Amino acid sequence: MHWYKLTPLDILMLRDAKPFSPQERAWAGSVFPPNGHTIAGALRGLLGDIKFDITGPFLSYENTLYLPRPLGFAGSIDLVPLVWAKESYINNALWDKTQPCPLVKSYNSKDEEEEENYNSGKEQSPEFRQYLPYDIVKKYLNNGKLDKLDWQAIEGRHEDKPYTIETRSHNSIEPGTKQVKDADGYFVENAIRLYQGWSLTIGISKEIETPATIRLGGEGHRVIVESCPELGEQWQELQQLSDDNFQHDGKAIAYLVTPGVFERPHKYNPEQRANLCRPYPWEWKIKDGNFVSMSTDKAVPISCRIREKEDNTKSTTKSITKSIPAPQVFAAPPGSLYYLNKPQGLFQNNELLANGEKNRVNNWRQLGYSEMLWIKYQGN
Repeated sequence: MHWYKLTPLDILMLRDAKPFSPQERAWAGSVFPPNGHTIAGALRGLLGDIKFDITGPFLSYENTLYLPRPLGFAGSIDLVPLVWAKESYINNALWDKTQPCPLVKSYNSKDEEEEENYNSGKEQSPEFRQYLPYDIVKKYLNNGKLDKLDWQAIEGRHEDKPYTIETRSHNSIEPGTKQVKDADGYFVENAIRLYQGWSLTIGISKEIETPATIRLGGEGHRVIVESCPELGEQWQELQQLSDDNFQHDGKAIAYLVTPGVFERPHKYNPEQRANLCRPYPWEWKIKDGNFVSMSTDKAVPISCRIREKEDNTKSTTKSITKSIPAPQVFAAPPGSLYYLNKPQGLFQNNELLANGEKNRVNNWRQLGYSEMLWIKYQGN
């Protein structure tokens, strides 16, 4: 993989997956970071219609890689499945065994008292990081724990929120008047502006001659593409730690660092077929399986496109690439944690099926979705 920083030269218009038109919905929201389809579309304007794989996107401050915070924490205290917390005072609680196991805080009474004292001084305490730098993520992969100090944002870096949202209104005036048009006359857009020093970061299987510029998102706003091998070295070190943890045959935590799309076709009757998304992989089973529980947040809606080649008999070329809107999917948010009795890979990681045919859901991995880092659970 070749690693690059994408630094906006202006604001970014990254519209969310909700349908928008001035007549029906006069407010256009933005999503950040951009998803893999948006990044791939921007890169195709530079690389042309060639195949490439993406890792990310992530964020970086100067030349330090940042990943989304893991969601399995209450404040700075980590959460664990109830069945793993043998000393918990609610260990005998009942729950539906066909559903993910409830999560409880992993602490003793002294830890609880310290946490309450820490939270009581919010005026003096810094903001909690929403994105963790490379060295803290490395510590998390090594130890499976994070301390209170690991969550404290460094002043001036905007680690709690590295961007600001700018609201921009648009008016259309009736010709010859000073009145806004009744139809299509007014709508509002939310734009994203990164703070100084912050950039998007991606790994790509094709080398790009840099510096270069690409259009990213709506309105044709540009970002400058710069090579940064240092970020690639940091990611490679994290991935090596993850691979080592994956080989451990014991309790493990999967840390999702890009949106996770877990989609499967299902038949309800011979005449009906639907693709369903859920917040954890379909091949991970709760009953008679390795999957125990998860910590996640609301789903991320993604509007994507289907790109297929078809024969073009009217042209001298053999085929053309057709791109059409695809059904909306709902991804698990980055930072989701999955608790398993032992590590288990993803079906979508396989490029080929058992019969040798192409695994179509592997396309999600090629676009950077469902990227996971593995942590060896070390208990209390």
